[in-house]
Amino acid sequence: MSDVEFSISFAGPLVTFQDIGRPGNMRYGVSASGPMDIVSFEAANAVLGNETKQTAIEISLGGLILQCHEGSITLAITGGDFLIEYQGQKISSWTVLTLQKGERLSVRAGKSGSWAYLAFSGKLNVKDWLNSSSTHSTSGFGGGVLKTGQKFTLTDASNQENRIGPILKPNFYTNDLIHAVLGPQDQYFMNTAIKIFSNSIFKVSDNYDRMGMQLTGPKLELKSALSIPSEPVVKGSIQVSGDGIPTILLADHQTTGGYPKIATVISSDINRLVQFRSNQSVKFVLINSNEALQKTRKFLDMKEKYLEKLSISRGTLEQRLMSENLIGGIEFNS
Repeated sequence: MSDVEFSISFAGPLVTFQDIGRPGNMRYGVSASGPMDIVSFEAANAVLGNETKQTAIEISLGGLILQCHEGSITLAITGGDFLIEYQGQKISSWTVLTLQKGERLSVRAGKSGSWAYLAFSGKLNVKDWLNSSSTHSTSGFGGGVLKTGQKFTLTDASNQENRIGPILKPNFYTNDLIHAVLGPQDQYFMNTAIKIFSNSIFKVSDNYDRMGMQLTGPKLELKSALSIPSEPVVKGSIQVSGDGIPTILLADHQTTGGYPKIATVISSDINRLVQFRSNQSVKFVLINSNEALQKTRKFLDMKEKYLEKLSISRGTLEQRLMSENLIGGIEFNS
């Protein structure tokens, strides 16, 4: 175990330190924050043998370039299909590698996805706020936003040869359809708006950040120009402003709101939704609350089994070679 120091050669906007979040504080006006794509975040930690809630770096489409100045450490990169530049090579994300002193790592947007996750085989030395290092993007509270020229360190760093290589991707949330439960204010919308919502294709607009994702497409008409008393909102709420434009609330959403909510995206589908990019199509499927519970329970069960599988060490290179039938079909004569 040793200490490691990195400097940030470049950091795009909304590159932040995140742990699993700070739930239970909405009554105080504090968002839970945490990773946009929880599955990818937890996978990056699990494959290194970390606790799945351990602090990692969330990387936006703006990208991140790191330089290792001291020590060496094994790290994992998951999330969207980002492009990794390492030791003069260009590789895809969903991989585990070891970065040595003097080496550089570049993570930038690739073919698809909006968020990547960089987890370390060591503990990041970052600030906590309300017992969490998750960064609230608009206030900066928590571990903080990463900036060009900044340095950060890790303790208890280790090299894990037994975990190097590609990471098995989850295959249980690849459907492009997004499931949502109608309400809680669907009664404030015209009947035609409900049909439009469930039958139309929307697109992700450029107005997309950690607070919410605004959609473009047909307008969702209200019965009258109205507002409701401000009330608690949850991640996944689809609130509609007076001009009929829907916005899906995400990790850093405000704790209360006065816009009517036409529907709520189920929690298990948010991880896929947040990886959509600007101009990508979104199609909603309305389901009832019982169906939502069944889908969510099934999702959580599959996720648990997937993370358990990832956490198992692959063995050393020698052990992996010995386990393969590299000489099948060859006979040796004494």
